[in-house]
Amino acid sequence: MAKKKKKIRVDLRKNRSKPPRPRHWTKTFQERGLDDDATPTEERVRAKGELSRRRTIIVDQSQQETDDRVPAEMPSVDTKECLPGRVISVHGLLNIVEAEDGRRYRCAVRRLLRTLATDERSPVTTGDRVWFRPAMGDEGLIESVEPRHGVLTRWSKGKEHVLVANVDQLVIVMSLVEPELKVHLIDRYLASAEQGGIAPILCLNKADLIDPVEVQPLIGLYSQLGVPTLLTSAQSGRGIDQLRELLRGRQSVFSGQSGVGKSSLLNAIQPGLQLRVREVSETTHKGRHTTTAAQLIRLDMGGWVVDTPGIRQFRLWDIIPEEVEGFFVEFRPFVPLCAFPDCTHTHEDRCAIKEAVERGQIHLSRYKSYLGMFAGDQDK
Repeated sequence: MAKKKKKIRVDLRKNRSKPPRPRHWTKTFQERGLDDDATPTEERVRAKGELSRRRTIIVDQSQQETDDRVPAEMPSVDTKECLPGRVISVHGLLNIVEAEDGRRYRCAVRRLLRTLATDERSPVTTGDRVWFRPAMGDEGLIESVEPRHGVLTRWSKGKEHVLVANVDQLVIVMSLVEPELKVHLIDRYLASAEQGGIAPILCLNKADLIDPVEVQPLIGLYSQLGVPTLLTSAQSGRGIDQLRELLRGRQSVFSGQSGVGKSSLLNAIQPGLQLRVREVSETTHKGRHTTTAAQLIRLDMGGWVVDTPGIRQFRLWDIIPEEVEGFFVEFRPFVPLCAFPDCTHTHEDRCAIKEAVERGQIHLSRYKSYLGMFAGDQDK
């Protein structure tokens, strides 16, 4: 039975627009003054490039009716001429796609996908399942992106930056020393994991550099929240076997700051990967960017893992302040006990959340993370 098709109109990005005033207007005025007799040689009702920023495309209506994850503007593809594949890595405009037979293609993205008016910074990300049209040699063209699940995303310059798609679990890698451990960053990752439908795992790395007794309260805090928490060390091998078992047969992503040891852990989990690693800066005591692009790696023991570049800030995407409390599981028993149904848990009297913090039923660091996310601060 043939698939149902339909035509729709889609918005495209406006890549050209009329400037608010002529360029170099100030310099020209200072040199020649105001020329009242000058008349424009041409005049437009609309700015150049804004007349054709919509387009009619053909979409697969039957697929959209059965799967609400399919974007309404995703064009249909000819499956007889295109091949299914998965994006292994993204390097600017170049995407490495692996076909089902294991062959890899260097693919560009169809112009229509690149120019669709969406909130995403890029239409294709590492981990995407796509349909691409093979060309001469190992070249190809990505025609369509399959529905995503399990996404790790963040805010970036007013756009949604999807770090990786189609993963089952997020391994939050934090260094206990060099760079300094940021508890608020753990909480932001946990919120993003729940938002994207990913199971979190907390990996406290460089355990060989400290006394493990010092971090037992932190381990207990997140273990009580239902987050598997490991102490690991790529140097001593501590926790590597346990982490390897958690990755077996799963689709995982490693994320964290630069210099926390993500690539070193992966090298220890699967010897032979030879991922590049660098030492932490002696001047700033912060990590140096070594991994420059997210890369999907097939594990010998089964499953995939994505090694992502280090991040400095992690701001949640598309979250309003009223939704933040939902990402803190320990808040849920106390929220109905607040005196006001619209309590923000920040300044109100008779707030059950603040009272629980005072009694020690909610950890103070978690409450501070909530305040930072509620206020929209990136580093609190």
